[in-house]
Amino acid sequence: MHIVLYKPDIPQNTAAIIRLGACLNLKIHLIGPCGFSFKDKRFKRVVMDYEGLCEIILHSDFEIFLKKYKETRIVLMTTKAKKLYHRFKFKKDDMLLFGRESAGVPKELHKLLKDKIKIPMNKKTRSMNVAMSVAIVASEALRQNNLLK
Repeated sequence: MHIVLYKPDIPQNTAAIIRLGACLNLKIHLIGPCGFSFKDKRFKRVVMDYEGLCEIILHSDFEIFLKKYKETRIVLMTTKAKKLYHRFKFKKDDMLLFGRESAGVPKELHKLLKDKIKIPMNKKTRSMNVAMSVAIVASEALRQNNLLK
């Protein structure tokens, strides 16, 4: 299972997702540019020593990422989706794409990607923390594919 972060801009969230990736054996893809340095104290404090326990793949931009994984299903997590994550059939090699904390993903990506899902939320709220969203959706995807060990 692959988690893809599009231009992440909050170091603590990215670090928490990398720790989750280490714990659940997820591959983490970071599409740059990131809005922080991997030497940032906030990143280091949260990631601790898990950075070396997780496969992290860096991509300088979305076009390079897309060329490399054009044959793989990319599933966009977005509050604008109609389909709910727990009613979606995940495949074990899915790339679960999460947008930037401050801005999501550009409209072009919304148009380009056909598979879009969301986590149902209280209508009075805008969005959920990206690290929590990754944990919720990754857990369901792993469960469906019998990858939780």
